[in-house]
Amino acid sequence: KSGLDPGGAWHAWGMACLKAGNLNSAREKFNRCLKPPMDLNQLNHGSRLVQDVIQYLESTVKPVLIADDDYFATLRELEATVRTRSLSLEMMCEGKIQHNSYYQECLFYLHSYGTNLAIISFYMRHDCMREALLHLLNKESPSEVFIEGIFVPSYESGKLHMLENLLETIDPGLESWGVYLIAACKYLQRKNYYHILYELQQFMKDHVRAAMTCIRFFTHGAKSYTELGGKQTWLLKIKDHLKVYLQEVSRSSGRKKMAFTFRKKMSATDVSRHINTVDLQMEVTKFLHQCESSGTSQMTDSSLPTLFGNNNMKMDVACKVILEGKNIEEGFGIAFRVLQDFQLEATEVYSKVAKQLVKQQKYSEIRQLLKCVNESGVAAKNDGDNIILNCLNEFRNIPAEDLDNLIQDMDSDENKIQAYMMCNKLRSAYLVSVRQEKARAVQLVQHVRQLAESSGDDVVKAICAQWL
Repeated sequence: KSGLDPGGAWHAWGMACLKAGNLNSAREKFNRCLKPPMDLNQLNHGSRLVQDVIQYLESTVKPVLIADDDYFATLRELEATVRTRSLSLEMMCEGKIQHNSYYQECLFYLHSYGTNLAIISFYMRHDCMREALLHLLNKESPSEVFIEGIFVPSYESGKLHMLENLLETIDPGLESWGVYLIAACKYLQRKNYYHILYELQQFMKDHVRAAMTCIRFFTHGAKSYTELGGKQTWLLKIKDHLKVYLQEVSRSSGRKKMAFTFRKKMSATDVSRHINTVDLQMEVTKFLHQCESSGTSQMTDSSLPTLFGNNNMKMDVACKVILEGKNIEEGFGIAFRVLQDFQLEATEVYSKVAKQLVKQQKYSEIRQLLKCVNESGVAAKNDGDNIILNCLNEFRNIPAEDLDNLIQDMDSDENKIQAYMMCNKLRSAYLVSVRQEKARAVQLVQHVRQLAESSGDDVVKAICAQWL
């Protein structure tokens, strides 16, 4: 008469029937106020009313085992069980759920009015992981339901191995679990749970991604190559994963294509290249670890470059290796291989090293660097000259004698003249200019004269004017 919603009354009446043990009447009353969810895959446990019913049923489970103790069972409970059994519960859980009428009642309400997450969570609460997994598969629930309902509870309760065993038992190839496993990996990566991620990737036999996780274990948080020296086992693990992957690829290429839909693929060429990178990183790590231990290490950069970064970082590795040895020659061979293997801009690296040597006032080592570059066999004609020109921006800090020695080491007269002009050594620039072919000499001397005029060097200006 008052037009109020009768749902609350039906729910209260249903709860009263439940508490009185009248399961059939309770179903009838709840049928008038409970509705199935619009979306079975929503990430919650259904309406508050359904949750109250389940909570009550779970908290008042009677120790009635119908299969064993028939004489304890009331007729009403037997009737309820028979009716619940007729539901589509093809995945019956062994043990108490199968035999207890109150648990059967829970399943009736969950299947009638609950979400997939609520059903799966119920199975997980009562140690029926297999049934939870089969329900997930049968209903083709999205990966979020797997993460929240099965995966997170499994690793939080230390049952990850049990979960892995069941996944494998249900589908030995793991193909039907691919979407869920990849989602679990992404979830762990977001949470920074890299140890669990690595364990899962090994279970998935996803060797390429496992190798990538090992790279992170190797590089993350290391502040020095001494630290990296202690983490070299990760480099060996990267190699192991990549080698196993190569074996699997070569085995499967003989047979018909294997449908590894969720495992990361990579061409054999790329895998071999990565193995080569790991070998080179091992060599770099051993060398720099040794340098740091023997105290020859000079650079104190906050970031620690490795060969697993971008090209700029790889160039930093090459610089570090050249600079941190006892002398330039000691690390040059390894650095040269880094430059060659990754096809890096060698001149840029050598120039960077030269500038660093100027800062460290190691002028004789710049000459040693030029010697190594020339002897490497792949240096272009002007590489040595360009290295010197690039470090002459710091000429004010270089003592006159060392500066002269560096410029005289240049191959090309044109570059020598340019270098002398950069360093305001106009008299020396004039002396080299006049030795050139007549037409070019005139142009060069005119240029020197202009520079002398603008810098107020009357002596050189007069010499140039006289020669011209």
